Amino acid sequence: MNAKPDGNQLPPEQQEMPLIEHLLELRNRLLKMVLAVLVCFAAIYPFANELYLFLSEPIRSLLPVGQTMIATDVTSPFFAPLKLALVLAVFAAIPIILYQLWSFIAPGLYAHEKRLAFPLLFTSVILFYAGAAFAYYVVFPLVFGFFTAIGPEGIVELPDITSYLNFVLKMFFAFGVAFEIPIATVLLILTGATTPADLAAKRPYVVVGCFIIGMLLTPPDIISQTLLAVPMWILFEIGILFGRLAKREVADPDSDEPTGG
Repeated sequence: MNAKPDGNQLPPEQQEMPLIEHLLELRNRLLKMVLAVLVCFAAIYPFANELYLFLSEPIRSLLPVGQTMIATDVTSPFFAPLKLALVLAVFAAIPIILYQLWSFIAPGLYAHEKRLAFPLLFTSVILFYAGAAFAYYVVFPLVFGFFTAIGPEGIVELPDITSYLNFVLKMFFAFGVAFEIPIATVLLILTGATTPADLAAKRPYVVVGCFIIGMLLTPPDIISQTLLAVPMWILFEIGILFGRLAKREVADPDSDEPTGG
C-alpha cells in the first residue's frame, strides 16, 4: 500500500495497480479496440463497392472511353472491396483506438505530460487523415495522369482492381506517415534527442532529404516530387515551432506528481 511521506494513504486512483490488474485493463482496452473496428466494418461493408468506385475514380477518369478496370483473379471482385472496407474500418476507428491507448497510459503521466500527450495524439490523427486526403486529391491525379500519358501507343490500359488497391493503400500509408513529421519533430525535442536550434541548423539537409523522399514516393517528374517535398518541409518547420512551445511547457510544469498509478 502506497502512502505519502506524512503517512497518509494516497487516493485510490493514484495507487499503483498490481500487474494482473494492468494486464486485465490492457485486455479490456484491446477488446474495445477490436470491437470498434468490427462495428466500423459492419457499417462500412454494405457500401464497399461504392467506396471502391470512389477510390478508383482518379484512374478511371483517365482511361479512354469504353475502357475500364479488370479483375484478373476470380475472387478479386469480392476480396478487393472487402479489403478496402476493412482498411477503412481501421482508419475510421483510429480515434477510438487512440482514446483507449490514452485511457490506459494517462493515469501514469504527470500533469504537464498529460497536457502535451493528448494534443499530440489528436494532432497525429488529423495529420494522418490530411496526408491520405492530400494523396487522393492532389497526388493521385498527377501520378495516374503521368503513367497513362507515357505508355506506348497501341497498348490498352486495363488496370487490375487488386493491384490498384494495393498501390493506393501503400500511397495512403506513405503520405499519412510523411505528414506525421511535426509530431516526430516535437517528440525528438521533448525527449532531448535534439534541440530546435540543432534542427534549424540542419534545415538544408532536411530540404534535400524531403526532395529525395519525394523522388522515391512519386513518379519521376518535378511537379509531383515538389508537391510532396514542399509540404514535408513546411511540416518540418511547423514541428520546430511547436517543439519550442512544448519544450517551454515541459520546462515549467505546474506539477511533477503523477496523476495516477
